[in-house]
Amino acid sequence: MEKSELRKIYKSKRKHLETGKRLIISRIITDKLLTFLELHLEIKHIHVFLPIEKLGEINTFELVDRLASKKYHLYTSVSDFVTGAMETIELDVPFSYELDSYGIPVPHHYHVVDGNAVQMVLIPLLAYDLEGNRLGYGKGFYDRFLESLGHEVIKVGLSFFPPEKSIPAEEHDVRLDFCISPEQIYSF
Repeated sequence: MEKSELRKIYKSKRKHLETGKRLIISRIITDKLLTFLELHLEIKHIHVFLPIEKLGEINTFELVDRLASKKYHLYTSVSDFVTGAMETIELDVPFSYELDSYGIPVPHHYHVVDGNAVQMVLIPLLAYDLEGNRLGYGKGFYDRFLESLGHEVIKVGLSFFPPEKSIPAEEHDVRLDFCISPEQIYSF
């Protein structure tokens, strides 16, 4: 199936998830991630995406609070839609934010850091497959961001849904190492 067709299908699937159901699944994924981290005590620096509510993304606000309470160092990004780049910022919890013109939560006060300390990146996605290929929104922000970090990080997708058998991948696409769904943690 073509990427554009898969995007339509998964955007529709998300749209039809009730808000309450999305929150319940987001909590299940949060719990699974915290269990995963208990097995990987070496991970202390985590880059978290903040959810775009109008796109029905997994709600990561509770996750951020729970990670902060466990003394993890947290980061997120601000996007430059002209250059297609994402800058890493340190996330101080609690924080206030406003939505940018794309609906992305942007903390009111932040400072840009180089990202060298980031060990794991949580990645939003629409779909993924059994090989760790992911389907995002098609702009390549996370592919470029992961390359810009300049060091290997653990790449973890968060998904409401189980994997597809196969998703078309291009040479520049960065694959996931893991994906956490409500049913299980997939390792690639």
